[in-house]
Amino acid sequence: MSAREIQDQKAITHEMFVQQVAHANADVSASPLRGATTCSTKSRRDYAPESTADEFCEAADTSLLPVIGVGAANLMRVVRQLEVIAKRQAPRIAFKAKGSILLLYLADIWAVQAEGNYVSLRHQRNPYLVHESLSSMAEKLKPYGFIRIHRSVIVNISAVEEIQPLPTGEYRLRLKGGKEYLVTRKYKHNLRDLAQLWVGSEWLCG
Repeated sequence: MSAREIQDQKAITHEMFVQQVAHANADVSASPLRGATTCSTKSRRDYAPESTADEFCEAADTSLLPVIGVGAANLMRVVRQLEVIAKRQAPRIAFKAKGSILLLYLADIWAVQAEGNYVSLRHQRNPYLVHESLSSMAEKLKPYGFIRIHRSVIVNISAVEEIQPLPTGEYRLRLKGGKEYLVTRKYKHNLRDLAQLWVGSEWLCG
């Protein structure tokens, strides 16, 4: 095959690829993404005359490929599906309440407070009373990102939005929704677990 015929074949292949991409725009939401070798979209002018037809398909940086449009509705559907999957994998707590067993996602519980012989699960919607000691709850919830900040309070570290140091050496935490809790000096060392990286806050928990 002559160099002219090779170049013509490349041009035809390129045109077919562009047409396939145009058709794929309508069906992209139904096709899962797969990592694979892609056909380059380089113009035939980018190839030397001695190039062979087999060299037209090559492993290419996907940033060089034309962007396949995905409708906003399709994108939102994918996001909702991912949220459902994440919820299925999220840890939950089961407890007795009013003659039945309730199950709540731990991520939705922002704090746990002692109330006599019970503890109150401060759920983002409604609080729930559970017949359990705070010390027992602290041990059970520790692997799931809860820390004790007071002899009567445990908080979910993912719900903490702000730390305010006080002149007394104690701290005040502000959680989602605006609720504030006092951190006593006995438990202030637990605040180190609130973040993996501290920048310009070496004095904290010192």
